[in-house]
Amino acid sequence: MNKIAFITGATAGIGEACAKKLATIGFDLIISGRRKEKLEVLKAELIKKFTIKVLSIELDVRNQEDVEKEISALPSEWKKIDLLLNNAGLAVGVSPVQKGIVDDWDRMIDTNVKGLLYVTRCISPLMAERKKGLIVNISSIAGKEAYPGGNVYCGTKHAVEAITKGMRIDLLPHNIRVSSIAPGMVETEFSIVRFKGDEDKAEKVYEGFEPLKAEDIADSLLFIATRPEHVSINDILIMPSAQASARDVNRK
Repeated sequence: MNKIAFITGATAGIGEACAKKLATIGFDLIISGRRKEKLEVLKAELIKKFTIKVLSIELDVRNQEDVEKEISALPSEWKKIDLLLNNAGLAVGVSPVQKGIVDDWDRMIDTNVKGLLYVTRCISPLMAERKKGLIVNISSIAGKEAYPGGNVYCGTKHAVEAITKGMRIDLLPHNIRVSSIAPGMVETEFSIVRFKGDEDKAEKVYEGFEPLKAEDIADSLLFIATRPEHVSINDILIMPSAQASARDVNRK
């Protein structure tokens, strides 16, 4: 088989774009996500367009039991995972902390932090056994700054930053590289999810400037994945040209 990449949250946006980008350099892919129909559409597209193998797994990273079950059930040839992309994540709501909705908090913490940990806990031992591997965690500008209404989401992405650093230290003796990509404003389903389906509010987030595209983040992943093994790209912060910080955007 070719090198194998395992991607969480592959049904849309950054995850989907990264799957397509890795396919261009010959990675076989394990694509996972909650929406089975979208996974199957992506799988068919990848197999038709590229000479690769694709395995799709319906998976909610928040469910530890299912994560363990699905990864342990992988055929042996698919367990030789070279790259893990922890992409599944979301922001929900913009309430100030004193008016916070606990269900929103739980969704963000369970997906962005615990889900990342559950998947890494299952795949990193497979890499350690082979003494090789690359783990890339999708963080955010929200992992480096806080902003109004971002309290818990920023907290989860700050956690991703800290966990990434800890993982890098823990996995160093096993020759496993650990990287983080922290995007600024990317036009995906992100804002639609954050505003709970309100497309008008979501569109206003990107008004007056050109945001990043999912493909821009996939290009960053491609750069990381194609470095020689003695090179580790620890951290990439990528922003639209019109964005200087989490809050400062030059809108026209």
